[in-house]
Amino acid sequence: MATVILVRHGRTTANATGMLAGRTPGVRLDQIGQDQAALMGRRLAAVPLVGVVSSPLERCRQTSQFILDHQADSLVTPVEEGITECDYGEWQGRALGDLAKEKLWSTVQTQPSAVTFPGGESMATMQARSVAAIRRHDAAFEAEHGPGAVWVAVSHGDIIKSVLADALGMHLDLFQRLDVGPASVSIVRYGASRPIVHAVNTDAGDLAWLGTGTPSADAAVGGGAGQAPHTTVT
Repeated sequence: MATVILVRHGRTTANATGMLAGRTPGVRLDQIGQDQAALMGRRLAAVPLVGVVSSPLERCRQTSQFILDHQADSLVTPVEEGITECDYGEWQGRALGDLAKEKLWSTVQTQPSAVTFPGGESMATMQARSVAAIRRHDAAFEAEHGPGAVWVAVSHGDIIKSVLADALGMHLDLFQRLDVGPASVSIVRYGASRPIVHAVNTDAGDLAWLGTGTPSADAAVGGGAGQAPHTTVT
């Protein structure tokens, strides 16, 4: 089974000011976001990646470059529309504080499967197309590079949360229980019988173990011995 590392883009100017950027063009990483992405790139430097797939939005392509800067080999770097940000429609570009006063806000929090953003897409559609894109690329990387292949998908908070919810077998209505911070790393392996979630929302720790051999398709009964002790990345 291949392994996908789900990376959220670093902090942006919109994140810092409390604006829902959505697909607004020109939203880029601020200095903190660049520092976050640089640290994340150094964390991934020890992992022999076979590809980096990015959302087309600038903040994700910027974040992808920080990963590529720390990889020794030239990598496949496709842009994937299927993992672009949710189409928030008329909510796009508005302040989160104002959106929290909208009637739809409480539904977004408690029953996202029932939400269709005015003039935009439904959250169910968002999840379906993002999961399909991740699984398609995962299968392609495994077919080309074998079951030990490790690749990165650089995307957005709600997209990654929806992919993780699917991998965990959670209903979309529960996905707000997950948190995915800027420049965080989450790790999923898709096996023949089930996905295995190895990490959610991490921003520190050694990832070199991801490049050590072909993973077992079976879960370790009792929990297993785990990975080698983590080291601090500076």
